[in-house]
Amino acid sequence: MGAQLKKGVLDLVVLSKISEKDTYGYDIYQEINRNLGISESTIYPILRKFIREGYCETYLRESSGGPPRKYFRITLKGENVLGDMKDDWRRFEKVVNILIRGDRYE
Repeated sequence: MGAQLKKGVLDLVVLSKISEKDTYGYDIYQEINRNLGISESTIYPILRKFIREGYCETYLRESSGGPPRKYFRITLKGENVLGDMKDDWRRFEKVVNILIRGDRYE
């Protein structure tokens, strides 16, 4: 999958992962990397942006194998933004399918 295509959907994918459960950056990276093949350094600027925009918040949780980990939790604002992103994605997907497969828009 091309880098530009991945870049276009990473915000949606990362925020979706945070909405599923409180999680930490490396865990988000591992899950996305298994499916999209991204570098670890791609995730952290997105997470910082989400904190700055108020889409998620952080807290520290003790780790069994080292220092405490910073966990990310989605906020109400983040849930609203995620809903809008998912709606946009569904509309985009329909239009792309029309253009590449000749599907009808419904």
